[in-house]
Amino acid sequence: MTLLQTLSTDSLTNIEGLAAAASTKEPIGLLDLLITGGYMMIPLYLLFVLAIFIFFERLITLRKASNTSSHLMDQVKILVQSGQIEKAKIICAGEKTPVANMIAKGIERIGSPLKNIEVAIENVGKVEIYKLEKNLNLLATVSGAAPMIGFLGTVTGMIQAFIAIAQEEGMVSPKLLSSGIYEAMVTTAAGLVVGILAYLGYNYLVTQVSKLVHNMEYSSIEFIDLLQDK
Repeated sequence: MTLLQTLSTDSLTNIEGLAAAASTKEPIGLLDLLITGGYMMIPLYLLFVLAIFIFFERLITLRKASNTSSHLMDQVKILVQSGQIEKAKIICAGEKTPVANMIAKGIERIGSPLKNIEVAIENVGKVEIYKLEKNLNLLATVSGAAPMIGFLGTVTGMIQAFIAIAQEEGMVSPKLLSSGIYEAMVTTAAGLVVGILAYLGYNYLVTQVSKLVHNMEYSSIEFIDLLQDK
């Protein structure tokens, strides 16, 4: 065998070996990336769980609050006009929604000056709105804090990576540099994901609360008009 044939055979063998090694290298999974994010991933995990809990807890609460019968005001109007005040109170008590609670308070004040009835209904409405908006500010805080914590984790990770590079003697391995950087960037990506999800959830819940508030205002105005016409 000639020298050229020997070199060609050796080169082909090396290429095949490199290809086999590359093919056996497993890709980095999402779970592996999350684990390599460092200790700053812990508060991001906690914020994610907190955001998910607040979102679904508020979503269930708002769904229950919006479950007011469409015939409530019609029934109340008929009963109040016919003088069946106690029966109107019972119907409102059975609903257990913000609108029903406001109307029930108005029914209790029938006989008082109209201005006092309006103030009583408004006070109940403020309390109900406070209940509807409970923990929404916390969800907004998560949407802003998560990206900042992720960025902080990236900064601290980059510092650690450059410290490790500075302590290396001789040539710095590209693998050492790249692994340190991508591990540090994981926290930023995780923080952005948590922040975006929390922000979207917050805006959706605020929209639902606004719809409920408008419904409460419309129902209270309708009830006051009923008393004026009585």
